[in-house]
Amino acid sequence: MTDTIAEVLVPTDELRNDIPFYTKVLGMRMDSIYPADNPSVAVFSGHGVRLRIEKGADVAPGTLRILTEDPDGFAEGQRRLIAPNGTQIEIEERHPPMVMPETVHSFVVRRLKDQAPWVIGRAGMHYRDLVPDRLGGSIIASHIRIPDGGPVPDMVHFHRVGFQLIFCIHGWVDVVYEDQGPKMRLTAGDCFIQPPEIRHRVLEASDNVQVIEIGVPAEHVTEIDHEMMLPTEQLRPDREWQGQRFVYNKAEGADWVPFRLPGFVCRDTSISENTKGVAGVQVVRRGEGTPQWATHDTDIHFTFVMDGTVTLEGEGREPYQLEQGDAFVIPPGMKTRLTDASDDVELMEVTLPGVFNTTLG
Repeated sequence: MTDTIAEVLVPTDELRNDIPFYTKVLGMRMDSIYPADNPSVAVFSGHGVRLRIEKGADVAPGTLRILTEDPDGFAEGQRRLIAPNGTQIEIEERHPPMVMPETVHSFVVRRLKDQAPWVIGRAGMHYRDLVPDRLGGSIIASHIRIPDGGPVPDMVHFHRVGFQLIFCIHGWVDVVYEDQGPKMRLTAGDCFIQPPEIRHRVLEASDNVQVIEIGVPAEHVTEIDHEMMLPTEQLRPDREWQGQRFVYNKAEGADWVPFRLPGFVCRDTSISENTKGVAGVQVVRRGEGTPQWATHDTDIHFTFVMDGTVTLEGEGREPYQLEQGDAFVIPPGMKTRLTDASDDVELMEVTLPGVFNTTLG
């Protein structure tokens, strides 16, 4: 294989001033320097970068970001420096702590017929935003589709996230997960939760597969893992990632029990149990009884209409006749009621936290 390397070129006026800064302050290694009698070029490497400093180079000095697990112990704790050659140096956390924004509560209704744009995202997948204001950055809810089936050009990756749900509403998709055995097929009505930082890869999908993806917080980092091969040899179904277990919940054979709201039944996905209450996911259908007005006290309450029709009434609001593909968010303390549900109605309810109180009447 051909030996190939890459360098970042930055200028200098006097190389002798740069050498001690890049080697002693930044801890880089000098790999080469020339000419010997009056050096004008030096190459330094370290921290995953190779830097060529050349006297009189007609380029901007640029910015060098160094990410470290111990920024206070690097460069004597300085976070912003300017090298003798003018290059800006920024010292940051290698893995900044995840920030969970405070939820900005609002009543949101998103209708499929409003024709919100589909945006092409990662791996060629189409994304439709279900909560445009994202409740102040606390949640992202996406309707995702892959129009053309077949192999998906995905890589082994993971998400630095607090909670993530994948719920299939149409078609099927094959995914493989770290320490969870061979590939798994997600079909309509099935769901995964992807614990924080679990490695996974989307392998193949049917034509027009559609899933709902929920992520908390809204903005989170996706990283590619170039080393791990999936599936892994180990099978560890009880493994926890930051206190959460992987969940593969199937619609087939589910037990249906009375829902927290009269007039409906539900099946539990075990997600609240396996996330230790971080989030809960219920699938809801029409049942016996008369619908009632109700309030809840959970922080985030999101619902997606997977099938059928239902009317959402909100105190002081005009009723919304909802159908397949619509979504809504109910803030805590707001009185609402679900009425006129069709026999085939099916809703997906996602709440954070997963355990909360409902008050009827």
